[in-house]
Amino acid sequence: MSQKIGFVGVGRMGANMARRLQETGFVISAVFDVNREAAESLAKVLNCVAAADLKSVTALSETVITVVSDDKAMKKIFTGGLLTRAKGKLFINCATVSPEIHIWVEQKCEAKGASSLEACMASSITQAREGSLYLMCGGKPEVFERAKPVLEKLSGALRYIGVTGQAAQVKALVNMVMNANTAALAEGLGLGAAIGLDLTMLREVFSQTGARSGVLQTDGEDMQNREHSCFFSAEHAAKDSGIALKMAKKHQLHLPLATATKKQYDRMIQLGLGELDKSGIAELTFKGRKGSTS
Repeated sequence: MSQKIGFVGVGRMGANMARRLQETGFVISAVFDVNREAAESLAKVLNCVAAADLKSVTALSETVITVVSDDKAMKKIFTGGLLTRAKGKLFINCATVSPEIHIWVEQKCEAKGASSLEACMASSITQAREGSLYLMCGGKPEVFERAKPVLEKLSGALRYIGVTGQAAQVKALVNMVMNANTAALAEGLGLGAAIGLDLTMLREVFSQTGARSGVLQTDGEDMQNREHSCFFSAEHAAKDSGIALKMAKKHQLHLPLATATKKQYDRMIQLGLGELDKSGIAELTFKGRKGSTS
């Protein structure tokens, strides 16, 4: 596989995706990040260029994968040089941003003779490194087919959702529900602790009953043990629930649980806990912890 791939955004997810692709035979041509030190460090590992600017990533690559933080960051890279001499290039955008931004990116790319695909991720760092991401893709079918050889090496489950913007809509709903489940689990365990229940026993009961969920498996023990090393930050949880709530507002739909969940994650940010993993929401519900009102 001689295809040259560039990366814009090499934080926890992007860096591990780049490592995975190199190990499966692709050539990582260049990496770029606003954190210059992170880009240079990864470039040494991958033996590639730590690009000084965005246009250099595009010049050195046939496919560019972007993994940036939010709508503002996406607009900044696509108006900041990434589309310089981009004709014929493929841009695969993996960040969780609003559906409207993915549509805007596609339009900008097509105006330059390039192609764009949204590949929304519903997994975390471990899956990025192993190549077992759950990827939801949106865009033109022929662009999806073009991107498949790359995406199949990153994904354990690859799904084409539909036209541009639809994958981002689905991803927003996935994270909205996940975030609400996480908040509910934190309240259940927090109340269990307050009344003196054994939390290991309680988690086992939850796992065998209607209280079971994916976040029980990924976050339950961490909540109990106050282990909040970041795989998906509270800050990102707040952002993603916010995307879903904007969609709901557009369609005149009131979502009280999603609204309450976002307020919890917003509170974590206000308390300086935004960089904790989403499991850190338990710090708001367990008596005696940093964000508890008890």
